Amino acid sequence: MTDKFYDVVVCGAGMAGIATAYSLAIKFQKRVLLIDEGAPLSLTSDKSTECYRNWWGGPDNAMLSLMNRSISLMEEHAVKSNNSFQMRPHGYLFVTKNNNEAEQLYKQAKDAELLGIGCLREITKFSKYKLNNFESPISDQDGSDFITNKETIKTLFPYLNKDTEAILHVRRCGSLSAQQLGMHLLEKAREKSCEFQTGKFTGIETSGGKVSSVTIEQDGIENSIATDTLVLAPGPHLKNTLEKIGLDLPVLVEKHVKISLPDTLNVVPRDAPLIIWNDPIELPWTNEEKSHLAESPETEWLLKTFPPGVHGRPVGAGNQVLMYWTYDCETSTYPKFPIEWDPYLPDVTLRGMAVMVPGLEKYFDPMPRPYVDGGYYTKTEENRPLIGPLKIPGAFVCGAFSGFGIMSACGAGELLARHIANADLPDYADAFLPSRYEDPLYLEDIKKWVVDGQL
Repeated sequence: MTDKFYDVVVCGAGMAGIATAYSLAIKFQKRVLLIDEGAPLSLTSDKSTECYRNWWGGPDNAMLSLMNRSISLMEEHAVKSNNSFQMRPHGYLFVTKNNNEAEQLYKQAKDAELLGIGCLREITKFSKYKLNNFESPISDQDGSDFITNKETIKTLFPYLNKDTEAILHVRRCGSLSAQQLGMHLLEKAREKSCEFQTGKFTGIETSGGKVSSVTIEQDGIENSIATDTLVLAPGPHLKNTLEKIGLDLPVLVEKHVKISLPDTLNVVPRDAPLIIWNDPIELPWTNEEKSHLAESPETEWLLKTFPPGVHGRPVGAGNQVLMYWTYDCETSTYPKFPIEWDPYLPDVTLRGMAVMVPGLEKYFDPMPRPYVDGGYYTKTEENRPLIGPLKIPGAFVCGAFSGFGIMSACGAGELLARHIANADLPDYADAFLPSRYEDPLYLEDIKKWVVDGQL
């Protein structure tokens, strides 16, 4: 065993682990050891759309409260760091050409208003719409704008499908660089009382039933680290990491893949928000292509109706456009690396986006070489995270962040640090406790939930 004692050992140097280490070191002056098998932020933290939103449904406002707190913390970091991680509050834009879906968007916005997301503004003409301030990382508006006036939609977002019937622009949302945010937090934590070591977590030792040390494997040698507090933040490896200390929680992993393409023709403006198509999609094929695809069982599925939800946004300082579509989610108990994906996925995703942004059809043939990357969402049944103490005294978890890990990390890390420091907890803390799965009434209740918040 090493002679050095750490107040807390954090297993996992993704965004959740780093944000937890930051809060422990900066806000509660804890001596923290952060461990990971690989480099910080190298597994799944850079595989998302790198966006944030306070757009969350019920049945209560727990997720909204967590996200609002996390966004506020990110805004503070952005101001203090001269926006080193490029926080841009350009919003989320939900788009439909279906009148029934337009009514649903309006209802969702009214429900969101009641939960506390902010007021719903019905924009009847262009002069009533307030443009974003792109000079500031802080959104000067919350709530949402609902627009059905076609001329106003065309003026504001001329690249959208001409048959668009309604848009809902949710304002306290945007994008950022996950890598740069994570490194900013890690650097600040290491300036205080946080250390990082490369190592593989293998288990714990206990004394009187409580955590007394953590064992990690480094260069083939197992070392014991003296500590009385362990945080598990291992991303998609949560299930098997829990098993190493004899525990289990109901989580699965879900594979997700994103693509990005060079938009050399500037089809999508660089200041565009994240745009989401809310209607089912039939991919745009020529009649000749349809006949060819229908001839083979391996390709006829490309003629089916695909689910709503394709989304994308401009990314970075160049001309890349990121595109994401969870039309074929594959769940499993454990992750498998390297990630494999359907070879048709880039073409399907581009064609889906082109239904919403027809100008992208210019890239169908030949299709620019896409960059394809993927990771795993770690999810609970009701798609809420696990933040709080485990059954073993001294052991805590910060995980199951599904597709919202980047946006929730600062708030989640702060919340877990408050658990560890026995500080006052916010009202929403109980909603994320692992112990909720021991309550049979809760298990029955979540079966009735109809909204899981995933795009």
